Amino acid sequence: MINKNYKTAIIHEWLVSYAGSERVVESFANIWKDADLFALVDFLNEEQRNIILKGKKANTTFIQKLPLARKKHRYYLPLFPTAIDRLNLSDYKLIISSNHAVSKGVKTNKNQLHISYCHSPMRYAWDQSEHYLTGVKGFFAKAFMNYLRKWDLKSADNVNFFIANSHHIAEKIKRIYNRDSTVIYPPVDVDKFEVSEKKEDYYLIASRFVPYKKVDLVVEAFNQMPEKKLLVIGSGPEKEKIKNIAGPNIEFLPHQPADKLKEKLMKAKAFVFAAEEDFGIVVVESMACGTPVIALNKGGTAESVINGKTGILFNEQNPESIKNAVKEFDKRIDNFDVRTIRMHAEKFSRQIFEENIRMFVTEKLRNFSY
Repeated sequence: MINKNYKTAIIHEWLVSYAGSERVVESFANIWKDADLFALVDFLNEEQRNIILKGKKANTTFIQKLPLARKKHRYYLPLFPTAIDRLNLSDYKLIISSNHAVSKGVKTNKNQLHISYCHSPMRYAWDQSEHYLTGVKGFFAKAFMNYLRKWDLKSADNVNFFIANSHHIAEKIKRIYNRDSTVIYPPVDVDKFEVSEKKEDYYLIASRFVPYKKVDLVVEAFNQMPEKKLLVIGSGPEKEKIKNIAGPNIEFLPHQPADKLKEKLMKAKAFVFAAEEDFGIVVVESMACGTPVIALNKGGTAESVINGKTGILFNEQNPESIKNAVKEFDKRIDNFDVRTIRMHAEKFSRQIFEENIRMFVTEKLRNFSY
């Protein structure tokens, strides 16, 4: 058991929605019910706050009070390191950070145990920066790039132990920070999804319409297969551009509430996913419905999808590779068993995640001396 005498702090980058990284924070709040919470900003609505933080409010930074911070907090990227540096967590023995940008950079001392759950090394600095920096004035962002990278490398020294959300991210942590990490896959609420053995005759993609998600490639692939129906769910800056290239066999729906998305996942012939993700929670949610996945054989999906058993993996991010994977799936469709797919998804459950996190932190606390 985790020693309750340790005063604990949980720190996350920003609390503005209920997405993948917030599910991890939700589990941390389940485990450390008395922990204090910190973030750059906290603009959760009441429903999100009750789910993620059990009704609590996070201690925030000066960015919380800056103009437009609710919607445009990312514009203050150059101020993130300073804001994190100013947080005072000196009274806490155990610090758990949920990190994909700067939260791991919180100042610590030798008497504190800092364990960082890394969704990704800072994306702004190291990965897909051309996509993530489009919301910031280009010349301003680029002027800070070298500074951000140096700060990010130095701030890794504040972490005693890294946990990676996939082997894909563990490799990045090693390459960028030269640090080892333990892989614990993020929590998926598989119990909220049901298996449907009756599949309908459509393929599904649900995604934000941003460049790295590669929704356009999936649409282009299905343009070349007019006899196959594709349902596209989501919203984002590229939506109109993608809709304009879509053929008549492709239907678009806006972002759907959880119950409606679940219904579509349950009934889909297969879920198609072309992005190189850190993990890809929606892929596991699809499998929790007994729905096979056609996905890229890189990043997190290469780890969560078993080729030929829970889906089909393709090797290149281009329409031809996707099209060939769909055709291969059709040839082998009778080989996919919905119950087998569901059982595989259960390995990524929230219960298993929380058990693994408890065991990891308990061990580190036991061996921690100060």
